[in-house]
Amino acid sequence: MYLAGFAYLSEYRLTDMSQTKIVELIATFEQWADPSWQEKWDNCGWQVNPGILEQPAGVLVCLTPTLAVMAEAIALKTQGHPVNLIFAHHPLIFGGISSVTPDQGVGDMIRQSIEHQIGIYTAHTNFDQVANGTADVLAQLLSLQDTQPVEATDPVSDPHRGYGRVGNLPQPQPLQTLLESIQSLLNPPRLLFSPTADLQQQISKVAVLGGSGASYLSAVSKTGAQAYLTADCKFHQFQESRDRGIVLIDAGHYATERPACDRLVTWCKTQGVKWAQLSQKDEDFRQFL
Repeated sequence: MYLAGFAYLSEYRLTDMSQTKIVELIATFEQWADPSWQEKWDNCGWQVNPGILEQPAGVLVCLTPTLAVMAEAIALKTQGHPVNLIFAHHPLIFGGISSVTPDQGVGDMIRQSIEHQIGIYTAHTNFDQVANGTADVLAQLLSLQDTQPVEATDPVSDPHRGYGRVGNLPQPQPLQTLLESIQSLLNPPRLLFSPTADLQQQISKVAVLGGSGASYLSAVSKTGAQAYLTADCKFHQFQESRDRGIVLIDAGHYATERPACDRLVTWCKTQGVKWAQLSQKDEDFRQFL
């Protein structure tokens, strides 16, 4: 169900797909989602490169590069699968590190990456902005039409690049129906929404932004969206959304960004990668009773 709008990806297709090397795969990806577009606080690109660039790519895609995902990659490699790259959305190294030791999560990931020759590459805020990135995939899942960025990052030369997407539903529907669709499509453990919302309110225009997007409420309010799907919303952000007349919907960080990771698996295969798989050990980090 994550293949809607897949025609976008044909622009970023390698010409020789017989044995796609990691260096070729990453170069093609960076034509699509340039790491230079990342935010100043972010850390996109290579996290650990253990000297694997000339190897044929075998890619395990995940949302967050954790020890559980690394253990999964090592186990797959032991079973004979050609895994040599963990392609993640969230950075492994975030804010710098002062030491690399086996009793520290990031340090142990670096050690295992080098020891087992499994690289770690991250596409974060650069991937958030582009066609078939985190927000665009959410918009496609909801079948939003005539979409535009909530906040364009290059409005002059590329007005379609930016954070979030806003568009129209194929036809107006009650908020209750929209919430049920989001629950069915994303399967979050818990779906939060503005408590004063009228479930029978007709919704025609929706904004989406995967991950922590409540800080974009001001930009969303300027789009005319009646509902905003994102994650990691705080108490006062629900209050702000009510004051702005927007139904705020929080489906969780994991649920709103995992679909774009699945899209990356498909993209890797269009590039001639012989083995690419979505991690089964990605973690939400939350549980609900």
